[in-house]
Amino acid sequence: MKRINVSIDSLDPDTYRRITRGGDLGAVLNGLEAAQAAGLKVKINTVALKGDNAGALPDMVAWAHARGMEITLIETMPLGQIEADRTDQFLPLSTVRAGLEARWTLVPSSRRTGGPARYVTVEETGGTLGFITPLTHGFCETCNRVRVTCTGTLFLCLGQEDQADLRTVLRANPDDDSPLRDAIREAIARKPGSHDFTLPVRGARPAVPRPMSMTGG
Repeated sequence: MKRINVSIDSLDPDTYRRITRGGDLGAVLNGLEAAQAAGLKVKINTVALKGDNAGALPDMVAWAHARGMEITLIETMPLGQIEADRTDQFLPLSTVRAGLEARWTLVPSSRRTGGPARYVTVEETGGTLGFITPLTHGFCETCNRVRVTCTGTLFLCLGQEDQADLRTVLRANPDDDSPLRDAIREAIARKPGSHDFTLPVRGARPAVPRPMSMTGG
């Protein structure tokens, strides 16, 4: 392992605790230092939330870059049922980017990872900044990402429910990986052309009922 992704939506301990329902920001920051000391590269993922961190996002970027970490900003996605109405949280990254461009020079980057992020280099910090815009600017035609959970479930798209049970296949064939390879190939062939995310509508149910914590990053 060479790199880890860590989700941090606020550098304010109280806000972080509320967003994460009890998380300890200090412990997370200590973990980041330990990871970097061990030689791991770190990328920070931050969801842009209108009422929680909108005004602090430039400081988040500056903080990450000052510590040699990349950071990617993400639009909130309609995953799982939550107490708040998503229309109150949603902040388009076009608005965020305009604010950042008033402060810094954002130089478009040709970097591509096969995932949904589009990257720029912040000229003044020298750091890399990514934007993931599942609601305002679709990226499905270039996304090659799938996710496998710790229980062996392969999800083909964050914004779709289609999945494949790899654990059962693996346990039924412990000495032969051919059936597992076949199951993965069959699942990948079903990867959808696009996700089901749409712009938030007040009172609407989430596009996908499973929460992000179930799928993981």
